[in-house]
Amino acid sequence: MPPALLALSLGAFAIGTSEFVASGLLPEVSTAFAVSIPAAGYLSTVYALSVVVGAPVLAMLGARIARQRILLGLMGLFVLGNLVAASAPTFDVLLAGRVLAALAHSAFFGIGSIVAAGLVAPRRKTAAIAVMFAGLGAANIAGVPLGTLLAQQFGWRWTFAAVTVIGLLAMVGVSRLVPADAAVSVGAGVPVRSEAAAFRDVQVLLAMALAFLSIGALFATITYVAPVLTDVAGYDPASVVWLLALLGVGMVAGNLLGGHLGDRALMPVLCWSLAALTAALAAFSVTAHGKLSAAVTLVLIGGAAFTTIPTTQKRVLDLAVGAPTLASAMVIAAANAGGALATWLGGLVLDAGLDATSPAWVGTGLASSALVLALVSAGLDRRRIEPGSTGPMTHTPPDARPSNASCLEAHKPDGLSAHEYSGRPQFTTTEGSRPGFQPSAR
Repeated sequence: MPPALLALSLGAFAIGTSEFVASGLLPEVSTAFAVSIPAAGYLSTVYALSVVVGAPVLAMLGARIARQRILLGLMGLFVLGNLVAASAPTFDVLLAGRVLAALAHSAFFGIGSIVAAGLVAPRRKTAAIAVMFAGLGAANIAGVPLGTLLAQQFGWRWTFAAVTVIGLLAMVGVSRLVPADAAVSVGAGVPVRSEAAAFRDVQVLLAMALAFLSIGALFATITYVAPVLTDVAGYDPASVVWLLALLGVGMVAGNLLGGHLGDRALMPVLCWSLAALTAALAAFSVTAHGKLSAAVTLVLIGGAAFTTIPTTQKRVLDLAVGAPTLASAMVIAAANAGGALATWLGGLVLDAGLDATSPAWVGTGLASSALVLALVSAGLDRRRIEPGSTGPMTHTPPDARPSNASCLEAHKPDGLSAHEYSGRPQFTTTEGSRPGFQPSAR
């Protein structure tokens, strides 16, 4: 594993901690600035909105700058935002610091995905992306519990100060470990029109919708999971933070599993993970009534949801191969937008008087919708690679088409062996070559 991936993962850990820890700081922030808990909740709201706004702007700036330099700039902006938050004299200044930190979010993950994929061989690209996003899951295991504990013991400012230090360490890692050569900077300087052209491909839009719905399904449930664990499962309130850390373990495991398997069969892994997420969320209303079953289901929910992250990200890089910067960042923005909307929807069903597990049904609906779209996307892939197909081939690299051919291996196109269908960069057909395919030189 290239050491540069560790630097990117550390940056992801810092960003993930900053994003998720805010919910654990609300009581301390509310007391410090004499604002209500709902008002303090704007720390999360403005962050989510700023992630969406910052994605296209900073991603397009990043398309014109070498990858290493833009990553350093983005982490610098993130560090500045957390430094402002840590020293904020008023609540408005604290919100301004959250905005600054959030602006770097989507662009860092989007451009970081491109860099991570460029550091390894073609057969390891999804796994490399997963290593970077593992930092995001690890933030839920260690960053959020420790950040919350730090705020409770020493004050919320120390939490943001600690995140600032981690961000600085990530900057050092990026500057020393991420190469600045041409191989990593491919795509820099691509015109805005070329970047935007990727969105003419319906498959790119479908990938964004998958991110929106799958992460939305996760957040609809976990945002309101604390009362489920205490009032329904019967856990002590002090146990909730460690149960959420257990959720983070599932996230990391699912993310790494998605990266490992996604390099072999991208769309099948994506489809099966969405099916697993749908099933786990649907089961949660039943399993939440037992301590052990609730904890196990929570791990499965986190694992299934995060399995979709590296696979969806790699999917977009394959589809927008010529100009990936904007598309890659917008997928992250779509995921955050989905999380914000799903959180609102989960609140609506609770306000309507439904039981504590009802947000999980919102998540089930979103996850099942994502599964339907994934099947539609896989069907479009099959049409694109069939002989005589007139479907659009723009933005789709040849080596990505076989791995995305279908959600079920039984649906592989005629003439391709199971080995060839599994997503190998080089492949052959059983009888000569077909239109759009190149025989293997092996």
